[in-house]
Amino acid sequence: MHRRKVRSARGAARATTGKLLLTSAAIGAAMTLLTASPAGAAVLWTADPASGAAAFDYTACDGGQISTTNWNDGHGDIFSLNKPAGIDRCEAAGAAGRTWSNNSTYWWGWYFDTNSDNAQTVFQWKSWGTGDQQQQNYPVIMKVEDGLLKVWYVAPGETWQSVGTMAWTAGSWHKLELGITTRSDDTGSFEVWMDGTKVAGKTGARTWDDMGNNPRWGTYGTGINGVNSHVWIDDLKLGQSRADVD
Repeated sequence: MHRRKVRSARGAARATTGKLLLTSAAIGAAMTLLTASPAGAAVLWTADPASGAAAFDYTACDGGQISTTNWNDGHGDIFSLNKPAGIDRCEAAGAAGRTWSNNSTYWWGWYFDTNSDNAQTVFQWKSWGTGDQQQQNYPVIMKVEDGLLKVWYVAPGETWQSVGTMAWTAGSWHKLELGITTRSDDTGSFEVWMDGTKVAGKTGARTWDDMGNNPRWGTYGTGINGVNSHVWIDDLKLGQSRADVD
């Protein structure tokens, strides 16, 4: 019951924010605003719950379940990723119909909730290939661990650099925004925002591996193999700037 009340409060708050209504004060002013704020037009992809797991490129959830549900809390249909005890992961990867490239900037925004404060890896900018095919397994990785959202940059040679943390409350919706500028040299960058606050930022980073990268969302970790980890995702979308996914 407590979980539902928390979610309902967040759903109601979200329903009353983030909307911009243009008045008829001046057509010229409205046209200027539309020209200066093309955020809606720059949304490149949304994960539609009506498509189920087909909204993504592929899933890694053998033994688990990716489905949709509706809590009637104002969020509408949402994705449910359930990792039962006995498996390491339940993740959804990529975006159906989209590919990723070097020398590009991508922004993802999504609402995220977990059933515990130890969901472990909840996002990976995962490199393609294995072994000698890659220099970085996951240049950018985010974990929910010990009641914190933790963000790392993982340089070639599996060198982990912590770049930010923020308190995490399980059983509540959190808005996450991640921007990555991809570079195969060391001139890439990324930043992470949670609930409107910047958690992490990194420049001088290699963010594009030899065979490229792909985003993954969910819950993963060998250390949580023995317990159930359940996460939920809402309003996942891709844009070219933070404003597109805010």
